[in-house]
Amino acid sequence: MPLLEKLKSWFTPARPLSREMLHYQTPPDAAQQYRLHLRVEEGGRGLLVINAATILHLNQTATEYARLLIQGADDEEAARTVARRYRVSRAQARADYRRLRDHIFTLATSTDLCPVTYLELERVEPFSAGTSAPYRVDLALTYRIDEAGALDPEARRRVDRELTTEEWRQILQLLWEVGVPHVCFTGGEPTLREDLVELIRHAEALGQVTGLLTDGRRLREAEYLEKLLLAGLDHLQITLASHRPKVHDGIVGRAGAWQETEAGLRNALAGDIYIVVHLVVTPANADSVVETVAYLAESGVPAVALSSPLRVASEEERLRLQSALEEAQNAAHERGLTLVWDLAAPYSHVNPMEMEAALAPEQVICQHLYIEPDGDVLPAQGYNVVLGNLLRDPWEAIWDHPERKRLVAFSS
Repeated sequence: MPLLEKLKSWFTPARPLSREMLHYQTPPDAAQQYRLHLRVEEGGRGLLVINAATILHLNQTATEYARLLIQGADDEEAARTVARRYRVSRAQARADYRRLRDHIFTLATSTDLCPVTYLELERVEPFSAGTSAPYRVDLALTYRIDEAGALDPEARRRVDRELTTEEWRQILQLLWEVGVPHVCFTGGEPTLREDLVELIRHAEALGQVTGLLTDGRRLREAEYLEKLLLAGLDHLQITLASHRPKVHDGIVGRAGAWQETEAGLRNALAGDIYIVVHLVVTPANADSVVETVAYLAESGVPAVALSSPLRVASEEERLRLQSALEEAQNAAHERGLTLVWDLAAPYSHVNPMEMEAALAPEQVICQHLYIEPDGDVLPAQGYNVVLGNLLRDPWEAIWDHPERKRLVAFSS
């Protein structure tokens, strides 16, 4: 290199990495399993998603270290690369790489860990940083809720068709290309779609983390559950109304539903997959919800999501449900169950537009999207503002839609 060009290179800032999405999953025989998704944003900043749960916002240098880690670089290769790009000593680059690698490994293999006090990492508040794509997208494959094709009346007014398998594959591909690391298949009842296994397999092949929200009834079929697991499904959320059969069947409006859901839950718990049970606190089950939480704990369920309807008949009833919800939360804590706040809910008998999710609405709007069975995109479940259609409209027009930005600005 000519002397003048060499001198210029010493004082020129390193060019940021280009936007891309990278994925790493530990080998099947690894003692400790985890997954990493790194999304390199414009300007070289990075978003590292650990096990689809912990999110770290990284500066340009940390992003480069994380990229090298995902690519399998050893200490010397990483030190050599960073030292050359940022004109620091190899010893310093090596030490920084090891430190970040140890931090990521600790987060990936630990539970109930506070990264602020334990890892001494600068932590960005969840959903506070602008990004080029959401952390998770919920895909409503169908609004059908049973084999007869029954639809909630509101759902019938909202969509007039379901996308084909190939169209959903196109959507999954697009979401991966723009940097979405996590998708959840929901409905209606998504197991009514015969292509569900194929769509999970396609998303997993791309590198996405996949979740399934279901009433659990079809999981009683051991062969079907095995197909879901072999396709690579990462987590399950099963909706339950009560541990009492008559109460459960009355709320979901289907005789015999409890027996089928209970059998599905039991099968799922015996499988190798993370399970959350979503329990909706309603006037019909409020008196027994603490017992239901105890039943779930005794059954081996590791986590629960709790919510209650917003629209009730009276202030007295609202206060009753609020009290029952708080009691259920306390019962979950006492029994060592993890409380999951960031949930989606199936569009069925309990309309999600009437659900009081404990996660603040602005957080959902900022970093989630919800796709209806016809491909229309909503800011989140229950926000009936169509931002566009993923098969017809450019991604930038959807993500930067003025109405979504208005909702984000209003929420913040």
